[in-house]
Amino acid sequence: MRAQKRVNNSVKGMAQDEVRKSSAGTFGSYASFDRIDGTHSFKDAVPDGYVDYQVRTRHGGSVFYFNFDLAREMGLLSSDHPDELTTELKKKVLETFSLVIINEYDIEHAVPIRPQDIRPNRYMATRYLQLQHPSKQGKTSGDGRGIWNGEWTHRGTTWDVSSSGTGATRLSPAHAQTKKFFKTGDKVVGYGNGYNCVSDGMSAALMSEVFHRNGIETERTLAIIAFEGGSSINVRASKNLLRPAHFFCHLKQGNYPSLKSAVDYFIDRQVKNGEWTKPVSGRRARYRGLAEQMAITFSTIAAQYESEYIFCWLDWDGDNILANGGIIDYGSVRQFGLFHHEYRYDDVDRMSTNIPEQRVKARYIVQNFAQLADYLIRGRKRPIKRFRDDSIMKLFDRNFRKTLNSLLLQKLGFGEKETEYLLREHRGLVRRFKRLHSYFEKTKSSRGTYAIADGITCDAIFCMGDLHRKLSQEYFRQVSEEGKTSPKVTARDFINLMKSSYAKYRDLGLSRGRRARIEEFQSLYRKMIRVSAKRFRSGDLKKALWSLSMRASVKNPESRLTGDGVLTVTSSLIRNQKALDFEQRQQVILHLVEFQTSQTPPEVNPESKTGRIVLRNLKAIRDCREGF
Repeated sequence: MRAQKRVNNSVKGMAQDEVRKSSAGTFGSYASFDRIDGTHSFKDAVPDGYVDYQVRTRHGGSVFYFNFDLAREMGLLSSDHPDELTTELKKKVLETFSLVIINEYDIEHAVPIRPQDIRPNRYMATRYLQLQHPSKQGKTSGDGRGIWNGEWTHRGTTWDVSSSGTGATRLSPAHAQTKKFFKTGDKVVGYGNGYNCVSDGMSAALMSEVFHRNGIETERTLAIIAFEGGSSINVRASKNLLRPAHFFCHLKQGNYPSLKSAVDYFIDRQVKNGEWTKPVSGRRARYRGLAEQMAITFSTIAAQYESEYIFCWLDWDGDNILANGGIIDYGSVRQFGLFHHEYRYDDVDRMSTNIPEQRVKARYIVQNFAQLADYLIRGRKRPIKRFRDDSIMKLFDRNFRKTLNSLLLQKLGFGEKETEYLLREHRGLVRRFKRLHSYFEKTKSSRGTYAIADGITCDAIFCMGDLHRKLSQEYFRQVSEEGKTSPKVTARDFINLMKSSYAKYRDLGLSRGRRARIEEFQSLYRKMIRVSAKRFRSGDLKKALWSLSMRASVKNPESRLTGDGVLTVTSSLIRNQKALDFEQRQQVILHLVEFQTSQTPPEVNPESKTGRIVLRNLKAIRDCREGF
């Protein structure tokens, strides 16, 4: 039966491919969107991994945002399609994604629905583990307000497409805690009502596009459909939208068949998409290979988040992260301007991890993968504590340290070859410098811990990005203008290069210990520059410092998009939604993204309406650059 279904789906796919090919190069049909219709191969692979829902058309929506770059990359639009929301494209986007599920409440209460609004295919809400549910085994949890629209394959790469804000499912925390089904849009139950909002969607779209262009793995926003009252449907896409939690629910339940099916499905997708270059065969090699990949993936992102001051609430359940290491669900994601390493997010019933603790949580996710691999190999599940010292965990630790040190050298301005050389030949030097760097990076304000709007924090007082950028420039100036062979700044000037707006007068004192650390910091910094210059630039310190300062300026931009910055921009876009038409809003968004990601920012006309809004938002981003 299942084999026949696969044959039918294959024939159907071939027929739809022919339709797509026949419409290639035209901007009127957009037939490619027709294949995003609720069908998904995960349904056949893991039959008990989802809840199926009928869906109906949700009327009254308008396209607030559309990611043309992503649509072209996916092959939903032709490569030469302009950034233009044609009448037919707008109609197709609404037709494809403006949906709401017919949920259990609708059925129980016989809510009247027009037959012509009901779509022929069912859409899945997937099951996965979530700590906030009473069941810690994933029996009640999963997509609480979202559905998977389907999958799309273009030039050998398969993409998943899902939507948030499409109705309250039985997998939401609200249902698990009350055992009641809720009406979609119920204003009493808040998060459990199944809707999302435009502000959340736009914040996620901005931040995820900046992260993507800066090399941070993330899901991306394809479209935002806005409705009266501020609710929205936010459409996301990624080459693989499975989370570790999609596997861990079956692991915790001891459901071997479903666990194996879900894991095999994930591995096969990664290989077919070219994300994993070496197909693995044999049960042991296949599943140990999975665990090793997870150790590399999660140690890399944990180091990346710590280096880039990204708060992404990792926990052992693997709910708030994709299995490929991609960021998902931006509601609790923050990017800081300083290393506010004691910030914690308050989620009513519990406090989150802070940034340094993300490594611990990422490590425990990998420990779960070590247990998972062992279970799939042996056929019986051994206690999680047996894997604390597994070789997989040692791989995690090694790669975390190496990646964190590599990222620091890159932020200082060292090139790829220089970074590899320093880590290979001068590891002790790099380790000593890293310890000193961490001292200044983690220095806290005398104000102490205090409450903020969404949690608690203790302010960092030094902006290391400013130091990386300015110190290399000052050293280059001294070598070029004064002919110094050992450039140096005074202890007071060193502090002034990096002091932030959070620093109080008493925070900036120069004790004997702090002066000694400043002296040693500069000594190690100069030594790394000299050994690198000797190896790659024939000892030419001036050339080495020029290259270092140029790269440091790119790696440490003056205006950094923080969480507060993106909220300010989002509020501005929503506030001006009537003053700006769709094309003007898209232009503002694109300019703001490019200012965060491009070495050659776009020119802005200060006399135009969009130019004035861009410049106003850039000032707001600069004003928020040291915060949350």
